[in-house]
Amino acid sequence: MSHQLLQKQADTIRFLAADMVQAANSGHPGAPMGLADIATVLSKHLRVDPNNTQWLNRDRLVFSGGHASSLVYSLLHLWGFDVTLEDLKQFRQTGSKTPGHPEYGHTSGVEITTGPLGQGIANAVGFAMASEYAKHCLNSETAKVIDHHVYCFCGDGDLQEGISYEACATLGHQGISNFTLIYDSNDITIEGDISIAWSEDVAKRFEAINFDVVTIDGHDFDAIDKAISDSKTSDKPSLIIARTAIGKGAATLEGSHHTHGAPLGNDELAASKTKAGFDPEKSFFIPEDVKAAFDKTESGALLSKAWEKLVKKDLPLSEQNETLNALLNPDFSKVNYPDFSDIDSMATRDSNHKILNAIAGCVPSFLGGSADLAPSNKTELMGLGDFPRGRNIHFGIKEHSMAAIANAMNIYGLFRVFSATFFIFSDYLKPAARVAALSSIPQHFVWTHDSIGVGEDGATHQPIEQLSQFRALPNFYTFRPADATENIECWKTAFTLNAPTAFVCSRQKLDNLKGQKVVGDVSKGGYLVTKHEKADVTFMASGSEVSLCLEAAKLLEKQGVFANVVSVPCFDLLCEQDENYIDEIIDMNNTFVVAVEAATAMEYYKFADEVIGMTGFGESGPAGELFEKFGFTPEKIAARVQEIVA
Repeated sequence: MSHQLLQKQADTIRFLAADMVQAANSGHPGAPMGLADIATVLSKHLRVDPNNTQWLNRDRLVFSGGHASSLVYSLLHLWGFDVTLEDLKQFRQTGSKTPGHPEYGHTSGVEITTGPLGQGIANAVGFAMASEYAKHCLNSETAKVIDHHVYCFCGDGDLQEGISYEACATLGHQGISNFTLIYDSNDITIEGDISIAWSEDVAKRFEAINFDVVTIDGHDFDAIDKAISDSKTSDKPSLIIARTAIGKGAATLEGSHHTHGAPLGNDELAASKTKAGFDPEKSFFIPEDVKAAFDKTESGALLSKAWEKLVKKDLPLSEQNETLNALLNPDFSKVNYPDFSDIDSMATRDSNHKILNAIAGCVPSFLGGSADLAPSNKTELMGLGDFPRGRNIHFGIKEHSMAAIANAMNIYGLFRVFSATFFIFSDYLKPAARVAALSSIPQHFVWTHDSIGVGEDGATHQPIEQLSQFRALPNFYTFRPADATENIECWKTAFTLNAPTAFVCSRQKLDNLKGQKVVGDVSKGGYLVTKHEKADVTFMASGSEVSLCLEAAKLLEKQGVFANVVSVPCFDLLCEQDENYIDEIIDMNNTFVVAVEAATAMEYYKFADEVIGMTGFGESGPAGELFEKFGFTPEKIAARVQEIVA
């Protein structure tokens, strides 16, 4: 490699990034400038095709420190992706392709949305895990359909987040080797030197979790190249600790935390360009030889076309082609769902187990696992083995990394992946669920033990506010089925949505509604289960409370008060329906609307006149006694309504 050209390439990246931040008067120039030398060398190794962004066997590069987005966009432009020089000039501006943090689906070449520190590392781990299972499914001795590498840039802040350790420990335990984590070790965070808050030995941490670890000068081109080359041939995942200077190349601010999150300033930027031999009067300048050295349009096309020839013409086994096609084109219409019509009662976690296995039996791309709770979540895919040779993923007790890993696995290109835990522990993974919603990642979250019905485990394990929290999350669909049959319809609906979905399931048995349905269906989020021509009241409920409302309606009828009952398996979908449909099933004009849910349930005031919900936490005790104590019995619900409408 010509060091002179490499230096010119790296400096071009530095000043593109700094110009972007300066033009926006907002952003983070320090990390891009510090990483420019590494990014330049990595570019020589990276196998991507800018004109075929969905090429399955491309290398994945994740920028966990998403604040370094000016580096991301500079590289994407230089490589030949659909990011123009004008796009760089519109950095952080409304409606641009170059927002403040990289967003999946918004900017060509961005593999996944990053910014919340640490999540990107877990996402990169997810890509590596997906590729490992893809190898198992598709590779033969003579045809390597999948042989790409996964790279991830991270910084001090990423590694201080617990999710980074959770995820990397999972990868190290599995011994998945096509993963290189490049740690921009510059000892700087927003508040100053990392020593004020952090002093651990990162190398020893990663050695302890089965990583190959090397420490290099992050500005030495030869050392960078050797470290990356070695990581690609290692039989372990690799960590490259690259000692760098934040703001490298800045005239007077090199190494200063002041370069982290603010423009360099016109004078400092001009002086820095002059020092590097660049014209201080030119902004967004790219020398022709630099553009040619970075450009990947021709080399990338050769690589992706050679791979396409392999999978279309040269695969020696038709079975490999059939498997690849089945993974690329999952057909959920082929699922042979179980029949629950003869069952009187069943916990929805139990019906969910049968549904999951029915899906997995017909759709080979469907896999997933729990955060060490498969026996309780009822998520084991029977007879399908353990990851990475089977479809049951053992994530360990690591909810946050589990969800972030599954996010990446879901957009890898081959798989539909679910994750599972107790509903209360959805709190631990909320940041990853939010990114899934923001990015329209179709992850399926299975959350069991849905209410005070958890019983003796007590208030710490009884979800109260979580339903409202996830219903408030845009582009996220939370299903709480009332019985086993409704659960099937929830899954069928979920497969039609280009968004994450959650299935909130009961521990206790729920009465089977026996297919009762008067108006509407699950796909609209709510439907009328029973209807009375002279109704005084409309009940709205989900999950276990639907059958309670049906019983309460019978008691009220004996007292001359007539009630309709609406099941609301997905409040989010119901809110999307037109006014005519909502009026037809709820009839807010002619009935008093009462929502009943063993949760805070404040969102029901969008439709309801009264909400019977939880106003505090639960407590430890048998589930039946708790429902009695907190007012969730047919008798107490009927009495409450009688008081209201009397």
